[in-house]
Amino acid sequence: MQFEQVIAQEQVKHKLKDLVQKNRLSHALLFLGKEGSGALPLSIAFAQYILCQKVNHNSATNNTASLFGEEEVIIEPTTLEDSCGNCSSCIKVNQLIHPDLHFSYPALKRDSRHDKVLSTDYITEWREFISQSPYGNVADWIDFLKENSKSKIENPVNKQGNITVFECDDISHKISLKPFESNYKILIMWMPEYLGKEGNKLLKLIEEPPVNTLFILVAEDEEAILPTILSRTQLMKIPSLSNEEINKALLQHYNIEPEKASQIAGISEGSFREALQLLQNPEEDLQRQIRDWLNIIVKNNVSSQLKWIEEISKIGREKQKTFLKYFIHLLEQAVRSNYLSEENLKIIPEKDLDFSTRLNKICSLEAQEAMVTELEKAVYFIERNAHAKMLFHSLTIRFFHIIKDNSLILIH
Repeated sequence: MQFEQVIAQEQVKHKLKDLVQKNRLSHALLFLGKEGSGALPLSIAFAQYILCQKVNHNSATNNTASLFGEEEVIIEPTTLEDSCGNCSSCIKVNQLIHPDLHFSYPALKRDSRHDKVLSTDYITEWREFISQSPYGNVADWIDFLKENSKSKIENPVNKQGNITVFECDDISHKISLKPFESNYKILIMWMPEYLGKEGNKLLKLIEEPPVNTLFILVAEDEEAILPTILSRTQLMKIPSLSNEEINKALLQHYNIEPEKASQIAGISEGSFREALQLLQNPEEDLQRQIRDWLNIIVKNNVSSQLKWIEEISKIGREKQKTFLKYFIHLLEQAVRSNYLSEENLKIIPEKDLDFSTRLNKICSLEAQEAMVTELEKAVYFIERNAHAKMLFHSLTIRFFHIIKDNSLILIH
């Protein structure tokens, strides 16, 4: 993967290239970015840049040179702004098979009889996942593992994945070996938040790694990382994407109408992953689901409510989040439409405006704001593995009172 294949993040790319070119690279970097910002593909593109034979053309004749500026002989600064994409190193990194590029990520323990679980157990699945979903999150990865694992997973013990003490031992072993083909050895650890106290075994290795060894930690939640590891890394903040950047990427890589690209970008909240989720779930289907839900809530048809709740609980956590976020978007459009002049209403897409008009007839402004609050809390709970049936049942009851009685339910 080359830098040019990573959406936007031009300032971060420039800073990373500058670190290499000026020999100021730290032994351990923390790429910190929210879901969908592109931190993982950016880390792979950076690894490819470092390992590219043309970028580091002097390394072949001078094995004492170091990217970290700690040797007397320094590599002559490269003028290349991206990896070449054609040398053997680039080809292998692109296929995630370079022997000097290692990965660590949350993995599933297959059953209670097998204590030892390593990332390498799932390397085939990992390569396939990255090729399909470079902007995917950890829930996507775990779901992908459960559905596609070549190593049979019947009843996984740690259903959310984990980075184990055995993984830490395996990392220490791999990093202790000399590079096979390059002068540099790189480990990308995705989601170090899943690294428990066992991660302390890596402290000395991260602080004093073998020469020309680079650790790249790719994380979303800084507070969930072990402080002892956090203090040993150089922070690289990966900002969320702007609406314009997401809009441009959708138009460049997907055959969609400009109006739809703009609408998806506005709902995605800086996450390209969320944009792709919305692209895969047509607005018409989402609006239909929301209309059906509101109709059975207003009619207070209990049997229909239970049937709808049963169906929504089966579609999976990520699709549930997309559904709720799209509902929030429609409610925000409805609230916005109350303050816009007739002329300015044209900025709201026709389908959204029709929905907003109907919603304004059955809900007061205060009711709509209350519903947005409830939906935002529901997204939060789904991300933390709330029971889907209970959550949507509770939402249905709350929305009935908010809409029918025009009352605000403040029970938490």
